[in-house]
Amino acid sequence: MKFPENLRYTDKHEWLLQDGSLVTVGITDYAQGQLGDIVFVEMPAIGTRLKRGEAIGVVESVKAASDVYAPVGGEVVETNETLIEHPEYVNLSPYDDGWMVKMKMNDLSEISQLMDSGAYGESVKKESEEG
Repeated sequence: MKFPENLRYTDKHEWLLQDGSLVTVGITDYAQGQLGDIVFVEMPAIGTRLKRGEAIGVVESVKAASDVYAPVGGEVVETNETLIEHPEYVNLSPYDDGWMVKMKMNDLSEISQLMDSGAYGESVKKESEEG
């Protein structure tokens, strides 16, 4: 599993890439591996305003359905429409082609509440050992 160092992570297995006040959000390599083959992705409408921790969508796999949560608060400004026809991109390329939404952040300080790559890796290791 890879956890790119330029991303930030949540304990619910979402990743975030920051570019100023614009952030791109998806689920981690670990999360997609736990879910198995992704068959459907539900995303919010553009313009949806979310608080940190609110559900932004659902990822359905052959095993289960799982909510995806907003790692920060903000407004959805773009969704990855490619995932409607190709939800498997979440499995094949979770950090690139498999991104879900782009948001304009409300509060840049919320980034500091997310884990860096090393902390997330340790969190996943601990979760796997307890699992």
